[in-house]
Amino acid sequence: MVLLHVLFEHAAGYALFAVKEVEEIGMLLPQVEESVLSIGKFNSMVSLAAFFPFKSAQGALENINAISEGVVHADLKLFLETNLPHSAKKKAALGVSDAKIGAALQEEFSFSIQTGGVVAEIIRGVRLHFHSLVKGLTGLAASKAQLGLGHSYSRAKVKFNVNRADNMIIQSIALLDQLDKDINTFSMRVREWYGYHFPELIKIVSENSMYCRMAQLIGNRKELSEESLPGLEEVVMDSTKAQAILDASRSSMGMDISPIDLINIERFSNRVVSLAAYRLELQEYLRSKMSQVAPNLAALIGEVVGARLISHAGSLTNLAKYPASTVQILGAEKALFRALKTRGNTPKYGLIFHSTFIGRAAAKNKGRISRYLANKCTIASRIDCFSEVPTSVFGDKLRGQVEERLSFYETGDLPRKNVDVMQEAVKEATDVAAEIKRKLDKKEKKRRKREKKSQELDANGDANGEVECTTCYIKADATVVKKKKKQATEEMEVEAENGAEDAPTKKKKKRKSEVEEPAAAEETETPTKKKKKQKTEAEETPETPVSEKKKKKKKESAD
Repeated sequence: MVLLHVLFEHAAGYALFAVKEVEEIGMLLPQVEESVLSIGKFNSMVSLAAFFPFKSAQGALENINAISEGVVHADLKLFLETNLPHSAKKKAALGVSDAKIGAALQEEFSFSIQTGGVVAEIIRGVRLHFHSLVKGLTGLAASKAQLGLGHSYSRAKVKFNVNRADNMIIQSIALLDQLDKDINTFSMRVREWYGYHFPELIKIVSENSMYCRMAQLIGNRKELSEESLPGLEEVVMDSTKAQAILDASRSSMGMDISPIDLINIERFSNRVVSLAAYRLELQEYLRSKMSQVAPNLAALIGEVVGARLISHAGSLTNLAKYPASTVQILGAEKALFRALKTRGNTPKYGLIFHSTFIGRAAAKNKGRISRYLANKCTIASRIDCFSEVPTSVFGDKLRGQVEERLSFYETGDLPRKNVDVMQEAVKEATDVAAEIKRKLDKKEKKRRKREKKSQELDANGDANGEVECTTCYIKADATVVKKKKKQATEEMEVEAENGAEDAPTKKKKKRKSEVEEPAAAEETETPTKKKKKQKTEAEETPETPVSEKKKKKKKESAD
């Protein structure tokens, strides 16, 4: 009798299902496929034996990473050890969906592992009815767990890039090649188009981008004169060429061209010039990326050739895994298979032919130097791939070794031993790496200090926000009061200066107003108003003795 249990990995946790009547189910595979769709029939075949929910999203991510890599996680091992039955009479078998994790489980445990066939159909049914088989788990919760784990798993895979952004190098070198083709095609179109008007310019200016700039500058050749010589010299960088262009324009055999055609030619040549300028910027960007990702390979063989090798291999890691013999003929696969098919000579070099070393070597030494250069390229790529702190020390030393080997082939001077060179490189690399680490630590400390200060400021700002606002308002009010006081003092000073002049006129006006006011008041007063006035006068009369006493006291104190 065989006891079959099926392991199902879900975003919510691990589930172990016991399969009933395994032998009968194995004989009836089509019936199993039909019964998977209905939950009632599927429950008669499968029952939940155990369920282990993940404690956190981080734990779920760790477990799913281990399963994808074919590694048995500690949680999975504990779950199977505690829940799988161990009996001598009945043989235990475990069904899993992935053969990779099945092989890892086979090494850990003694029971047999099954994949495919009935197990695949049962796992399909479990995946379909999982939320109804596990108590307390709804379909919405299961879908949310799957969505969250899927996002975190994909995010972790994108972030975990052992190639250290060599994808950017692959894309930039592909774009650089495409730009070269496009610029050549477009510049040939400009040559043909503008050649109808000024055919002699093609022989004088041979470079594509310079020709487009000249077509953009000249326009109508009949308008060229001695005054336009400085502009021509600035573009061509040669006074004789500029004079030759001017002379050719005067005796040109080209046809006349309309202003509309000239405008279109100038626009198109402007586009080609901008593309050539962008190509230079892209090459500079590629150089900077290569110095960050693969500095040793770039120092040894050049940025462009190194980027082509990485692009052809797929990544820096793949290039580091290749042996030197593969790197030597990388890019010449068609020639290799054609030689193997026809039993001819195999190619000596592939993409590394574009390096300067093979071009400088003699014909009889090209194969030898390409083999030696491929060997050094593999060493440089492995150092770049697996070193923590990227430095170009090893690349410079390896380049020196290739130079010495070239001189050995030409003059016979013995090169230095590889051991001595590598010892020097290791010493220099450790010093450079220590310096880089020290700078990085310094930057990290500064960044942490800044973060702490910002957090403290945020905390204080939240706590004391109202107090700060009130103090700001108080300060603002105080400043307003001060300004008002200043204005008042200034007005008083102005009045004091002008007071002496206006004093007699003001007194006369006051006297006149005082004489006129009582007369007007007597005319307008009613009997009721007169009574009120008498009352107020009676109330004010007792205050006079107090004022007289105060005056007497002041006089006595003065005496």
